[in-house]
Amino acid sequence: MIEKTEPRPIPGTEADRRALAVPRGSAGALLPRGEARGGTAPPPEPFRFKDCAMVTLSLGKSAQNLRELRDRIAEVPVSSLAHHFYESLLAPTFDDPEYRNDFALWASRGLHDATLAERLGAVDPTEFEDVEALRRHLLEGIEDRLAETPFAPSAAAGHEFRFLKSQTVVLETGLVATTPVELAERIPRLPTGSLFYHFIEGLRRPPLRVDDFSAWLERWGPDYDGVRARLAAVDPILWSLTELRERVARCFEGIAT
Repeated sequence: MIEKTEPRPIPGTEADRRALAVPRGSAGALLPRGEARGGTAPPPEPFRFKDCAMVTLSLGKSAQNLRELRDRIAEVPVSSLAHHFYESLLAPTFDDPEYRNDFALWASRGLHDATLAERLGAVDPTEFEDVEALRRHLLEGIEDRLAETPFAPSAAAGHEFRFLKSQTVVLETGLVATTPVELAERIPRLPTGSLFYHFIEGLRRPPLRVDDFSAWLERWGPDYDGVRARLAAVDPILWSLTELRERVARCFEGIAT
C-alpha cells in the first residue's frame, strides 16, 4: 500500500506537544487513553512500521549570490523551506556533510562564507512556531550578514543554489512490534526511510508532534518514561539518518534484554 503525504508544518512549542492528545491514525496513535493499564485492560495494539521515499521536484528557481538567496527565500513556498531543512536528509550522499540543512551547506561550499554557514547551521527549525517564523528568521540572518560585508558573497558558475520541494511516498512494510522489547530489537535494523518517517516526520505530524516511538510507549505506562525522555533529548537535525538510528537505539538500552 502506498500513500502520498503533503509537506507538514514544523513542530510547535513543547507546551503544545504536552497539551495535545495522541492523534488517531498515526503509528503511535492506537487506543484511547482511558484508564491506566492493568487489571483486564488490553495491551496497546502493535506498533506498525512504515517506510518512506522522497520524490523531489524542482521549483525552477535558483540563487547565484547571497542577495538572490534572500530574495528567493522570501518567495518560495513553505514546502521548499521544509525540504531544504528536513526532507533532504533522505537524499543519498557520498560524504558526511558538515551541515545538515542545505542553506548552511551552500553557504560553506558554494559561497565559501564560514561565518554565514555557522549561523545557518545553528538554526534549529523545531524552535519555531511554524515555517513562516523560520522564514523570517532566515531573512533576518541573511540581512545581517549582507550588512556586515561590502560585497554579497557569490558562488561560481554552475554552483547556484537550486530550490526544490519534495513529496514523501509512504510504504507499508508489514513489520510490527507487539511489545517495547520487540520495538527496541527492531530499531537498530530499521531502514533509514523508516526512521525518517517515524522519528523526524513524527515530530512534524500534528496534532501531537512527537516521535511515533514515544507516542506508542506512552501507552505502556510510566515504566518507559525514561526511554521517552531520552528520545525527546535526541536532536534529529544534528545527525545523518544512520547516526540518528544509532542514537535512537541507545535510548532503548536496558529494556531489550
